[in-house]
Amino acid sequence: MKKKVAFITGINGQDGAYLAKFLLDKNYSVHGLLRRSSNSKLSRIDYLNIINKITFHSSELNEFKNIEDIIKKIKPDVIYNLAGQSFVQYSFNNPSYTFDINLHSVLNMLEIIRRNKLDTKFYQASTSEMYGNSNVDLQNENTIFQPASPYAISKTAAHHLVVNYRANYKGFFCSGILFNHESFLRGIEFVTKKITDGLVGIIHENTKPIRLGNLDAKRDWGFAGDYVEAMYLMMHYKKPDDYVVATGQTKSIREFIIIACSYLGLCPVFEGEGLNEICYDKKTNKKLIIIDKKYFRAQEVHRLKGDPSKIKKTLKWKPKYNFEKLVEHMVKSQIDNLNSKKKFIF
Repeated sequence: MKKKVAFITGINGQDGAYLAKFLLDKNYSVHGLLRRSSNSKLSRIDYLNIINKITFHSSELNEFKNIEDIIKKIKPDVIYNLAGQSFVQYSFNNPSYTFDINLHSVLNMLEIIRRNKLDTKFYQASTSEMYGNSNVDLQNENTIFQPASPYAISKTAAHHLVVNYRANYKGFFCSGILFNHESFLRGIEFVTKKITDGLVGIIHENTKPIRLGNLDAKRDWGFAGDYVEAMYLMMHYKKPDDYVVATGQTKSIREFIIIACSYLGLCPVFEGEGLNEICYDKKTNKKLIIIDKKYFRAQEVHRLKGDPSKIKKTLKWKPKYNFEKLVEHMVKSQIDNLNSKKKFIF
């Protein structure tokens, strides 16, 4: 029986690596897109021990002809578009690039599928940041989007584009509105990895305190491995649709710090207010966290909380990791990485 073919953009990212492994375990033939500047950045795929099982292709995401040639050559059954400019703060500094990658590249791929009359299914990685500072307690598929950054605006536009193409051209086009999902494979530019890396470094390597912004910002945090399974379920349901993927619980950055400290045997104490707040270990008086104004967003999103009722009911999806297990996974994996002969940097 011929293997199904999956094409993953952003395959060397956190979600791309986990999804590639998941699909390989499902006996898919997996192709991945790498930016020319990131050909050597395969540490996540190396960590999962799947490099030799993937066929890689090089192109910038916004190069229409190159992307079209790749898609026509491999004829994928499904495209998972996980690539993008995903750092919120950077989007304020370079909004043009953010829109080019997050919106125009999506239009290009949808047009490639349409113009070439392909049966390829398309998955778009949407984001909870599209909701911005929503005034409802739980955000679901019908909640009004109020994007609060160039990143969120670009993803909102791409999300509407997928909905429009699905309605007008009857293609199997889906979007997963994924709330924050983390893992050991997260990049250091993200706050959860910055916290776990930083705390482990302070204990084991006597590194400097971690510099952070708003400790009271709240997010709905899940485990990336659970969320790629949700993507797979969406693309194997009988009809295309959009789904919120979330845990339905919110935790603050401060709570993340406290849980991470507990797994490391630290006793965090917070003193001061605003930019003068610090966090130190009660046992040793060692500084753990320093507040730095440069890490505050121009327009802060204070709280996001997803309602996963639809995907739980329709696709029978359920996360295996709760908040505490997620933090424990990130801390323990970082310690193991620090003690291993082959240290991975993401």
